[in-house]
Amino acid sequence: MAPGGAGDSHFSSEDSMKQILLAVVVGAACLLALPASLCAGEKNPVVVLDTSKGAIEIELYADKAPETVKNFLAYVNDKFYDGTVFHRVIGNFMIQGGGFTAELKQKETKEPIKNESTNGLKNEKYTVAMAHRSAPDSATAQFFINVVDNAALDKEYKMGDGFGYCVFGKVLKGMDVVDAIKAVPTSLQKGMKDVPTEAVLIKSVTVKQ
Repeated sequence: MAPGGAGDSHFSSEDSMKQILLAVVVGAACLLALPASLCAGEKNPVVVLDTSKGAIEIELYADKAPETVKNFLAYVNDKFYDGTVFHRVIGNFMIQGGGFTAELKQKETKEPIKNESTNGLKNEKYTVAMAHRSAPDSATAQFFINVVDNAALDKEYKMGDGFGYCVFGKVLKGMDVVDAIKAVPTSLQKGMKDVPTEAVLIKSVTVKQ
């Protein structure tokens, strides 16, 4: 019978000891490398964006982008996103928010974070990613929701810096809300392109209990 088959049901005492030692080593590595919640086997956090177009529920991939999720949740806990808008909407590309008030005043942010775009996640439809400037490690608070598959934004695409955009979550519910936002009329306002003519407000962002 091949290794691992149904007949492999008996282990020696030496095998048992090896399994125990392996479990201890893996457990220690988990505690050193990952957040305690993930080591305990808890699910990824979920947040709810309450917008003027409806609610969007998003799973945050803390297991794949731990620093990015930690940063995002810090802004959520500070209520930084409350009262901001989706300030850039391109219907065949993405919707971007998290940095400007309804008056298009840019908010002050925390320090930039490391780009985790090498985590294996793809910029596919309804995924959530961090916006950044030309430098790869320049993301702060702004994020965007892909409304189509955007393979050009993944790490493999050479954008001058060799880095793509870090995906850190995905929409679970409210795809219809995302679709409604991507369809809003836009115009040039205060020197900014693709701004909704009527503000799409992010009323609040909360962690779902």
